[in-house]
Amino acid sequence: MVQPGDPARNFSLKDSDDKTFDLYEQAQKRVLLSFHPLAWTDFCAAQMVSLEKNRDVLHSLNCVPVGISVDSRPCKQAWAKSLNITHTPLLCDFWPHGAAAMKYGIFRDENGFSERANIIVDENQKVIFVKIYPVHSVPDIKEVIAFLEKT
Repeated sequence: MVQPGDPARNFSLKDSDDKTFDLYEQAQKRVLLSFHPLAWTDFCAAQMVSLEKNRDVLHSLNCVPVGISVDSRPCKQAWAKSLNITHTPLLCDFWPHGAAAMKYGIFRDENGFSERANIIVDENQKVIFVKIYPVHSVPDIKEVIAFLEKT
């Protein structure tokens, strides 16, 4: 599993709007990679809504939040619409299945999806924060905001 201090591994994924998100194109910004197991589950929905609600605060801290799961683009598009997520990119780690999660060492082979995790990449493409959460929980976005405020 990736650790703070490790170089970030690049990936390019389509989002729910069919736009390509490339991690390395976010240079000079911090990026919150908020991995969640599957769309259409209550815990994952709350996690993604939390990103959307706190997007302005995160942006004020020079941080771009993105949600990532193994779901397909049409699935993510319908889910984003149902949750009224209009600004936060919901990325599709669909094919190759879970490749981005595997790059960060958080893919759960036995389940076919990623851990629930928050990983922050800094402006220099270094990992500075890694936390894995229980699958049946919602990460506390205030913890991420507090970390960003002090770094």
